[in-house]
Amino acid sequence: MTSDQALLREEILELKQKRRAIILAHNYQRDEVQEIADFTGDSLELSRTASTIDCDVIVFAGVNFMAESASILCPDKTVLLTEIDAGCPMADMIHVDSPRWERKSFPGFSNPPPYIYPKEFALRDIKDRYPGVPVVAYVNTTADVKAESYICCTSANIVKVIESLPADTVISVPDRNLSMWAQRNTKKKVIAWDGYCHVHERVTPDTVAKAREEHPKALVIAHPECRLDVLEMADHVTSTSGMLRFAKASSEKEFIVGTEIGLMYRLRKENPDKIFYPLRKDMICPNMKKTTLNSLLRALKENNYIIKAPEEIRIPAKTALDRMLGVS
Repeated sequence: MTSDQALLREEILELKQKRRAIILAHNYQRDEVQEIADFTGDSLELSRTASTIDCDVIVFAGVNFMAESASILCPDKTVLLTEIDAGCPMADMIHVDSPRWERKSFPGFSNPPPYIYPKEFALRDIKDRYPGVPVVAYVNTTADVKAESYICCTSANIVKVIESLPADTVISVPDRNLSMWAQRNTKKKVIAWDGYCHVHERVTPDTVAKAREEHPKALVIAHPECRLDVLEMADHVTSTSGMLRFAKASSEKEFIVGTEIGLMYRLRKENPDKIFYPLRKDMICPNMKKTTLNSLLRALKENNYIIKAPEEIRIPAKTALDRMLGVS
């Protein structure tokens, strides 16, 4: 750590105490941001933790939909997003509505499940097409999409959530790769959205083959936002939190990690006797890396950027989250 970083840390910690604030950092954040955070984890895990902590301010080092989730679950707390332009391209690939005059006719499908709808459609378009079919929204969605959905899911519990529903068909948004992974693990019909995470989408079977060749003793763990042909080659498929648990419990000593490289910080910190290799060295989310120590300091000093979900969106969005949390 540089002397400048040490001074920044000191000022951040002092302001945090004065404002009765907590700092939440997603697993993909910069190392120094994770180091100063009170809690690190995945987006929903962090928001749930925040809802149980006695504090006035939540400083969320992540992207916009994560701060929205914190606002949904913690309406009485001030939620600050560290960088206002830290967005999620995948979350932005789906919208609740579009002007009626822009709505297009739906194409027919002859391909096997999941049936993927192009992202130029709106969520209400597909709901009109399949009335009564429940929408399962990945937590990596904006608050208004959650509010328009029946239930939320995470990358870890999507199959369990789908199986909990009485319907034999579900609409799964917005990640086609996660939806295809769910389809492979359920007998129900999954109607998917054509969204994707550009960080995970770039991984191919050739990437996995090359990594195995370079590190023949390592297990491959992959996030279900990767393509299905990649997931089929992995030794273990799981969420970021699942990767942390799996690496800790495993007797193996080497792992190839198929997710954003920010997770390597915690993997190495929590498992100093094990070796971790990125599946691709360029698995970097630019939006996750926008937050710096200066971002945290500015948020605490200037009280920006405040994220507040309107009640007409927050209440139905919380219902969708609560339904998920009720799945045993």
